[in-house]
Amino acid sequence: MTVIIDSKRGKKVAGLLYNSYSTEGIHGQKDMPEDLIPKGTVKGSLEHIMFITLTVSIDYQRDAPLLWESSRKTFENPEKRYLFNPKALHEAPVRRIVKDMQKYKLSKKPKKDPYIWRNVGVTFHKKWNGDPRNFLQDCNWDVPTILTRLKEDSHLYNGRRVSDYPYLRGDKIGPLWLRMLRDNVGISKLKNLGKAPIPVDIHIARASLSMGVVRGQFRGNLEGLFEYIRKSWSESVKGLNATNGPMIALDLDEPLWHLSKYGCSSNRDRTTGFCSVFNKCEAKKYCIKGKIKIENGRVEVDT
Repeated sequence: MTVIIDSKRGKKVAGLLYNSYSTEGIHGQKDMPEDLIPKGTVKGSLEHIMFITLTVSIDYQRDAPLLWESSRKTFENPEKRYLFNPKALHEAPVRRIVKDMQKYKLSKKPKKDPYIWRNVGVTFHKKWNGDPRNFLQDCNWDVPTILTRLKEDSHLYNGRRVSDYPYLRGDKIGPLWLRMLRDNVGISKLKNLGKAPIPVDIHIARASLSMGVVRGQFRGNLEGLFEYIRKSWSESVKGLNATNGPMIALDLDEPLWHLSKYGCSSNRDRTTGFCSVFNKCEAKKYCIKGKIKIENGRVEVDT
């Protein structure tokens, strides 16, 4: 099995996708599922930060638009809004949290999702006075430090040590959270964002493979390609500029997500690479032919 990273191709794709997304959008789309703020919430407020933080913490194996819609509905219900308040989460019975997270299908896994949600919220209550910004400040707003602390910080529970930030600490969700804090909440103090890896999910993976930025022959778990994909975009953005300074890998998260979600995901033939929206695609110049089959966490690539 041979996997190639083509950063020269990636640089061209990065510039094209970033410029397209910044102007007309990708496949006519520019909105992300997390962009819509719940009614009655002020952008950049603590409520907004907790809405983003807790929702993204369970953004795994989920349809993102449905997840964020469920979270908004939950937030907009006065009886359920306590779920976004760290102190109230700490005081609420676990049974109530489990039940209320199911009201609008915010929780898909009735044991796992509430555990993650409550644990993250209670950590911010007990350690950071209910405000994630206190944690970020304690990390000196430095992104590599933040990502390390997310992975390493823990507490004792029933005699064993458990993570302070389950799933928020993940290689995908951690950087994704920081991008949302920058782009959606408007936190501008974060430093060294360029050192954060692109948050790879199935859409980022599929778009990266379809563009030939990562290509070759591979068969195995999709996660086996994640490090190649992270490295490919970290290298590809070097020397490029974005609107507010040098381009970083996180700047390509949204363009690549849209390219797959509204293009490669449902329109590309998994065996031949033929795409029914090829002629309308902003990135058609770089679309590569060949097999890209992703199913149940497994991938077959022959490009």
